[in-house]
Amino acid sequence: MTPEGRRTAGGPDRIESQDRALERLAARALELTAGAAVIGLGSGRAASAFITALGAQVDAGRSVRGVPTSEATERLARAVGIRLAGLDEVSPEVTVDGADEVDPRLDMIKGYGGALVRERVVAAASGRQIILVGPEKLVSVLGSRGRLPVEVVPFSLALARRRLETIAGAATVRTAEGRPFVSDNGNLILDCAVGPIADPARLEREIHAVPGVVDTGLFLGTADTVLVADAGGVRELRRQDRRG
Repeated sequence: MTPEGRRTAGGPDRIESQDRALERLAARALELTAGAAVIGLGSGRAASAFITALGAQVDAGRSVRGVPTSEATERLARAVGIRLAGLDEVSPEVTVDGADEVDPRLDMIKGYGGALVRERVVAAASGRQIILVGPEKLVSVLGSRGRLPVEVVPFSLALARRRLETIAGAATVRTAEGRPFVSDNGNLILDCAVGPIADPARLEREIHAVPGVVDTGLFLGTADTVLVADAGGVRELRRQDRRG
């Protein structure tokens, strides 16, 4: 869940409800990763709830190392006492992360928080990926929330923007505090105003063919398990045919 989600209507009661849902998701993710010695640590609110809960286990004596997917994740993990490692040292047995959209195949759109490239790399290095979401993130078709992040190198911005607008909708440079948002990799993010995506795999290929594109927020075939916080409990969705 994004920081913007925390400011939605409903006031303190809604925020408290969201926090309880995140705690339930984190608790179940801890159960599913109980035997893991190396865990990929995702970015965003749901992943942060898991990191905080994992830190409590470390404080109680658990031995585990984390591979962070963003600088913000690294700071949080260090603050709660989790030892960190790089992919040059270890390969995560499992990664726990969030998502911005999840369709019935468990394909996803990620990147609203801006960490999509490192999330992709850590997920690819991991044995499996567990995703934590609220029910509002479940969609019938990817693109239903109208936004697809694409990370591009700054030099290619003008060209990439023109090309992306022909294949993925109006492309807007993401900003933060009145300035272009810069990813942890030193790149820019274009948010494409997509509609429902009929063929995500084809769109992914077309976007990657644009010069200067580093990565797209389409995560197809990476999630093994999606945990959904539903009405006081946690529902588990599992992929039957993991690809790549």
